[in-house]
Amino acid sequence: MSKQQGITIRGTKDGLVMRLDDQMGYQELLDELRDKMNEEAFDGTAEMTIQLGHRYLTNEQKKDVIQLIEKDQKIRITKVQSEVMSVEEFNQRLIEKQSETYVGIVRSGQVVQAEGDLVVIGDINPNGRVVAGGNIYVLGRLKGIAHAGAKGNRGAVIAASWLEATHLKIDDVLETMTDELTVLSEHPEMECAYLHTTGKLVIDRLQELRRIRPDISTFKGGI
Repeated sequence: MSKQQGITIRGTKDGLVMRLDDQMGYQELLDELRDKMNEEAFDGTAEMTIQLGHRYLTNEQKKDVIQLIEKDQKIRITKVQSEVMSVEEFNQRLIEKQSETYVGIVRSGQVVQAEGDLVVIGDINPNGRVVAGGNIYVLGRLKGIAHAGAKGNRGAVIAASWLEATHLKIDDVLETMTDELTVLSEHPEMECAYLHTTGKLVIDRLQELRRIRPDISTFKGGI
């Protein structure tokens, strides 16, 4: 599909994938990307993943690349993948992969925090709050406030045995559970909340977690 060596685009069952040459200079890459997007014509809307290879881009550079691709095109970037990261990002991921467990009831006005994942074995009462840099798993009734991915992890999830929270928040996206609360109270089940590629906070059955966030499972072995 692509005639230029520095940038290739291919279609997959999950959408488009753009591979950017990791040996080109950054400004040269932007110039070629601009030419590429002027040449290409996409039918309808499409989701795209950007693969950087062994190239590291700052957050500002990523924004520039995304804006350049999405400008005047019906394309939405859903993921930017890179095989390298900064020392700060590496250290943050190490922290987020750690988990802490809290056993007991999180009462009204109480706040329980964790740097990485947080496992709560017990109920979270109304006005009780749990905050985690990673994921939040509640083995009980979540009736209060839960904030996962508090340090910018938009891939974090919130899962509970009984989900009837008043507020759910992932990264900086807050959802006030108003209409959903009545339905969930009448038909409680194990559910999870996550950020969709559209940026909207979505609630789904817990069984869908493996499909939604396959990287969460780190278990090895079995038959």
